[in-house]
Amino acid sequence: MYISKELRKKNIAEYLLYMWQVEDQIRANGLSPEKLSENIISSYNLTEEQKSALAEWYGNLVEMMRSEGVAQSGHLQINRNIVIMLTDLHLRLLDSPKVPFYSAAYYKALPFIVEFRNKSNGQEKPELENCFDALYMVWMMKLQKRELGEETLKATAEIGRFISTLSLYFREEEEGRLNLDDEEIQ
Repeated sequence: MYISKELRKKNIAEYLLYMWQVEDQIRANGLSPEKLSENIISSYNLTEEQKSALAEWYGNLVEMMRSEGVAQSGHLQINRNIVIMLTDLHLRLLDSPKVPFYSAAYYKALPFIVEFRNKSNGQEKPELENCFDALYMVWMMKLQKRELGEETLKATAEIGRFISTLSLYFREEEEGRLNLDDEEIQ
């Protein structure tokens, strides 16, 4: 909860990847608030009040996962909404001649995005979700200390640069500093 709030303010991509990890942690603990408390919440050095708030946060996420039918797989609507907002911004940035750096980052990453989508059968997913899937997969493999091929690292580095650029523009937009309609971006 505390980490997610900070990440949401600072970097929307890291926030989304973190929330996907939280979803997986919840699944790994059988959607059990008791197991989440025992295996996750207790590991934090928090006051009882903070632990209670965190337990409530996890409990709310568990309930949302059950009610939204994503107990086994998939993502919560709040996380899918982030992908939708990022996709909207992505399309507006691509349409704007004021941000050629963004378009260049996207088109440099595009062959890797397409390759990953084809290898992972991700044709039914939004393009940006495929990007996050690739980044999440590599993140999880690194956490598991699994070997990653040079091509995978190269591809996800390029996708990561693109997503990082999108995240920066997202933050600018949320802070009211991004105006694609005026002569210059402030």
